Amino acid sequence: MSSTRRLSLVNDGFQIKRPERQAGALRVAIATQDMKGLNAHFGSAKRFAIYDVTPDAWSFVEAVAFDDVSDESGTHRAEGEDRIAPKVAALKGCQLLFCLAIGGPSAAKVIAAKIHPIKVPEPESIDAVLARIQTMLRTAPPPWLRKVLAEAGAVGKKASFEDED
Repeated sequence: MSSTRRLSLVNDGFQIKRPERQAGALRVAIATQDMKGLNAHFGSAKRFAIYDVTPDAWSFVEAVAFDDVSDESGTHRAEGEDRIAPKVAALKGCQLLFCLAIGGPSAAKVIAAKIHPIKVPEPESIDAVLARIQTMLRTAPPPWLRKVLAEAGAVGKKASFEDED
């Protein structure tokens, strides 16, 4: 049986539900083994560090931890419990997912949950990932990111090039 644990920062009292996403922010999940770097495949990630990212700042939202993870061998269990569905459910509300690798069936489930998976070729620090997202948000975001921003409601009305008289 798989268990999921959530760790989040609490300001006042006990926080029962996940914090609301900041207006205009992207909610980003990063697959990590140590809460320091993007250094895990989706299926083998022991944790996901979740942040809200705007062009000017980022803030930690929570960490989600899992006991039952794959061994990165590429083989799948023939029977038993689904390890992917709990991870996808735990990431609900995120718009982007950064990981070192993700298999086709897992990617399909992540995309169906309206989360855009992004594979990164080499491990890097979480700060570097967040800074890169901020740079994309401040400059001209690529088309795939503009689509994610629009679906997340994180962008305002598009500028009109028509003269208003």
